Parts: sequence; C-alpha cells; structure tokens
Amino acid sequence: MKGVVIKKKAYDNHSPWIHQLEKVRKPRDILKKDIKTDMAIVGAGIAGICTAYFILRDTKNKVVVVEANKVAHGATGHNAGQIVSYFEKPFSKIVEEYGLELAARGQEEILSGWELLEQVYSESEIKTYFSQFIGYAGCSTLKQLNSHLENKYLRNKANISIEKVFVSEKAPFLKEIPKKYDGLYELVPHKKVLEILETKSSLYHAALASKKGCLNSALFCEELISYLLYKYKDRISLYEFTPIDKVELYGDHVKLSTRKGKIINGKKVVLCTNGFQKLKINNKSGKNIDTSFHDFILGVVGYMAAYISPQTGTKSNAISYFPKSNNDASDAYFYLTKREFSDKMESGNLISVGGPEVTLDNTIEYIRDKPYFEKHEKKIDKFLKKNYIHAPKKINYKYHWHGLMGYTKSELRAIGPHPYNKNLLYNLGCNGVGILPSIYGGYKIARFITGIKMPKSIFDVGV
Repeated sequence: MKGVVIKKKAYDNHSPWIHQLEKVRKPRDILKKDIKTDMAIVGAGIAGICTAYFILRDTKNKVVVVEANKVAHGATGHNAGQIVSYFEKPFSKIVEEYGLELAARGQEEILSGWELLEQVYSESEIKTYFSQFIGYAGCSTLKQLNSHLENKYLRNKANISIEKVFVSEKAPFLKEIPKKYDGLYELVPHKKVLEILETKSSLYHAALASKKGCLNSALFCEELISYLLYKYKDRISLYEFTPIDKVELYGDHVKLSTRKGKIINGKKVVLCTNGFQKLKINNKSGKNIDTSFHDFILGVVGYMAAYISPQTGTKSNAISYFPKSNNDASDAYFYLTKREFSDKMESGNLISVGGPEVTLDNTIEYIRDKPYFEKHEKKIDKFLKKNYIHAPKKINYKYHWHGLMGYTKSELRAIGPHPYNKNLLYNLGCNGVGILPSIYGGYKIARFITGIKMPKSIFDVGV
C-alpha cells in the first residue's frame, strides 16, 4: 500500500561464543601515555593472542598487544566455532599456482596447527572446552565430488592423506567418475552417506570424512591472555579500546599512533587485524607500501544462527553441505556444528549453522553492531528443515550473529614480513577458515623474529 513502510525484523549481533564470556568485563587497560616495547601486536583475536603466546614463549622480547575493541570480540568471537585443516581455496588451484611441493608444504604447515593447539593447552593448562572428531562434508553433484577427488589425488601424490571419501552405490553419476580417481573413494550404501551426513535429503551422494574440531575461540583467547599476563607479567602489556590509526616503518624501528594521539615505539609490528581496518602504513625506509587495506583484504560477512537442542550425551560433529545449486566445491555452502553447550539458564546441544554471505564493497566498512536481518535466518531455517534430519518442526533460534571473514588476494593467509620492510609482519587473512592458520601463523612469526631462515611459502606476503 502506498506510503506504508514495512519494517524488517532484525536481531542484535549475538554470538554464543561471546555469550559464554563474562557478561561485563572492564578493559584490562587503555593506553594513556607513550610507551616503548620490542614487539607491537595489533589485534587481540586468536591470531594476535597466539602470536603473543609464541613470541613470549620462544623469545625474550617484550610484547604490547593493542586492540581497538575488546579481546576476541571481532571475527574470533563471531565465527562458526569449527576447527578444520583444509583450505577454502581448492588444493588443486593452489597446486596450479605454486606447484605441488609448495602447496604440500603449506598443507602440512596448517596440519601442524593441531599439535600446536595441543601444546598451548598443555603448557598453559587452559580449560576451555575443545573437542576433536571426524567430521563430514556432503556432495550432491559430480562436479563437486570431482573437485574434492582431485584435491585428494594431489595430496596423495604428495604423501598427505587427510580425508576419506565415501560414494553412494546409487549415485547417478557413478559411471562418470574419472578412472584416475579409482581407489580414492569407497562405495557404500546410500543409506550410510545419509546417516553420516545426518541428512534426510537423498540428493547427497558422497561424503568426505576428515578430522575436525569445536572450539569457543573467544573463551580460549580470554583464558590464554590471562595466562600470559600472569606468566610473563614483566614482558607483556594489553591495551583494549586502543585503535591504531597509523604505522610508520623505519630501518630499525616502528612507530604506531593511536587514534587519541599516543605513541608506541617498537622494534617490529605484527598486524593480526583480519586486515579490514582504517590503518595508514607509511614506510620511511624503502618502497611505498601505503596501500589501503581494502585493496589487500576483501571483506566477506558470514551470517550464522543457532538453537539449543535438549538432547544430551551425543558426540560433537561438524558437517558441511554442498547443495545442487553450487557449481563446484569452492562455492558458498552451509556448515553445521553440533556441540555441548551450557549457561546458567539451560544446557544441551548447541546446533549452529552458517551459509549466507555478503561481500562488502571496498568502500564499505564492516560494522559489528549492524543488525542481523530476518532474511538470513530464513535461509538457514529453510536449509535446516530440508536437510538436517534432527531439525525440529519449529526452531527457536537463540543466537543470531554475523562475522567478518577477511580474504586476501591470494585467498591464503598472509604470514611473515613484508618484503619492503622486514619490521612489518602479518598474521592475517581469515579466508573462511582461520583457527588453525592463526595458531600456526603465530608460531611462524616467532620463528621469523628469532632469526630462523624460513623456506619459501605459499603464505609469504606478496608485493
């Protein structure tokens, strides 16, 4: 009707991971004066906190961590809660660009993140719930399956085996699977494919099994930073609500300027910001690298929703679903995580689902407090009721949240020093799957700082 404005239903950006943190926590500190340090780390998400952990553990450097908001309240506190070791970018494409040897080394480096995460737990005695299990991905078309089989074919060629592939005996494309993939998959009854995918949709004809995990990375970061502030109290400082506006690079030091005009002088700076920041970089010693972060990082906003099932005692799981509407395995897909969850009000299994995405124009800034509109919930609800066998008839979503996924131009994480000035280092680029790469990135940054010469890598920062 003319002149009538229909209001869109919207929710606050409310993540279950942030919900599990303390309801109100005062900032550790806000930078109020100029300071000096050895290492300045910008960003206190899982990348920044893990970078601080390995630098403090493996060197004698003093560390200052600065965060524009609060610890782990950015992408780290607004993710899907899954730990995976694959790349969003198909492994076959990485091989095409870098060659099998470099691609395989990169895969092994990310796989090492599992061991590094266990080291962090063991050494810091963190209590945050962390589970490991075999998770799955479901394919509905031959093109999707072939894409995954090609990845497996190349990984096997490099002596890396990280997944099993099950194909339904009734798959309509069974006779069309290329002969080169013989021996890379196992034929099973269609019923088994549907059971392991926990789906009622008979359109899924193949399932990939690989190691996955669940982690509240926000709670993990809160625990880990508390440990660091206690263990290394003479070598670490944390400043929240301290956004950095400018980084100046010199031959032997760096200078960071906060939005309120305070200065941090250090030997080196590590950017762990997910890249999507209004940050001016001025190289005073070498070629100009003052390009906008919006040229380096593409912003993709992922939308998720979750409900609590009263069912208890079931194992954690993480499943990805590639519906028929996807052209290939690199397109957008739905991902579901099931894990134990409790707060003061209720407990059960938290079923969280993501899939809807929006790519930000380079001129648009991501706003964390922007409302979550009902249209994203409807997409998730439609998917669940059509695909997930345990979905109730009416789903009461308790959590709605969105989070920023920063994609680099290479679609791979950026780890290491910038070639124009070695005093600027990066550990950033979520690229859709960020937990293990963040942890490995922190470990590798510490090795750079100790002076260890690192071999060429697919994660090297380009020019």
